[in-house]
Amino acid sequence: MRAVILAGGLGTRISEETHLKPKPMIEIGAKPILWHIMKMYSAHGINDFVICCGYKGYVIKEYFANYFLHMSDVTFDMQDNEMRVHQRKAEPWKVTLVDTGDATMTGGRLKRVAEHVAGEDAFCFTYGDGVADIDIDRLTQFHRAHGKLATITAVQPPGRYGALALEGAAVRGFIEKPRGDGGWINGGFFVLSPACLDHIEGDHTAWEGDPLNQLAASGELMAFEHDGFWQPMDTLRDKTHLEQLWASGQAPWKMWS
Repeated sequence: MRAVILAGGLGTRISEETHLKPKPMIEIGAKPILWHIMKMYSAHGINDFVICCGYKGYVIKEYFANYFLHMSDVTFDMQDNEMRVHQRKAEPWKVTLVDTGDATMTGGRLKRVAEHVAGEDAFCFTYGDGVADIDIDRLTQFHRAHGKLATITAVQPPGRYGALALEGAAVRGFIEKPRGDGGWINGGFFVLSPACLDHIEGDHTAWEGDPLNQLAASGELMAFEHDGFWQPMDTLRDKTHLEQLWASGQAPWKMWS
């Protein structure tokens, strides 16, 4: 199965980082969050990726063009103008990088890579700025079992603040960042039939707007409930939280050895 990843947005809410690089290239533990997302899929046997580039897409292209340099030890012989890579470390990935335009909306970006998924019975699709400990195998099995055109992963976002456990006016304890109001939201990990792209008009179309609403109205959208770890990287606070989890050695999304 192939995975399509959106990597073209401006990331205005984390502009401290994105004035130099696209949001998916912001690093967690010295690796771009895009790399973490790809490792999540690769841990479940998905190694064929289509990356929808846009804002500063050349940074992503240069990263993969020089992947061995990022991942391996290298000797540069300046006199003989030679480079030797030691102990090449590389994942079994095939990565297709597509320029989908700087101002294109999420649905438009997906529409622009239609030719790369046209021959698939289904493909994975996600945003390039969030991680989770989602079981991709179960997600894809759920999609194939229900037979509809689209599957959306439903999650319950973590609360931003801790809460007080009250009994009347007495404080009985503290609850560290409880979940929200119990509502389920779009967690960003989809499995789609290529026919879903017929619901996208063009570059101006947001995937989260008319396409998803039309699929839902026609009974072709099913929800896979994920009640485990899920964390987008929308702000500098989110980045710091993910960095702390990675540094602790307890990052929930690290499902690879």
